[in-house]
Amino acid sequence: MARAIFNGAVIAESDDIEIVEGNSYFPIDSLDRSRLSDSSRRTSCPWKGVASYWNVEVDGKRADNAAWYYPTPKHGAEAVADRVAFYGVVTIEN
Repeated sequence: MARAIFNGAVIAESDDIEIVEGNSYFPIDSLDRSRLSDSSRRTSCPWKGVASYWNVEVDGKRADNAAWYYPTPKHGAEAVADRVAFYGVVTIEN
């Protein structure tokens, strides 16, 4: 079981993790969405497509743009479809 933890709270938890470019991608349905808020940040990856971001907040501590996902991944990047990854401020425990 892998967990994504921020400020002592579990943000995501799943046995179904995809590792892509060293990042652990959790299924979107494994998220505690009450800890997430939309971000306007967007970035582009040449092979995965355009990434969207969420801010993570727990007990008043906020990490802007700490979670990202690909709403419409490019062909060849199906491994990240319907999945979310986290930046280093969120701890991944296996």
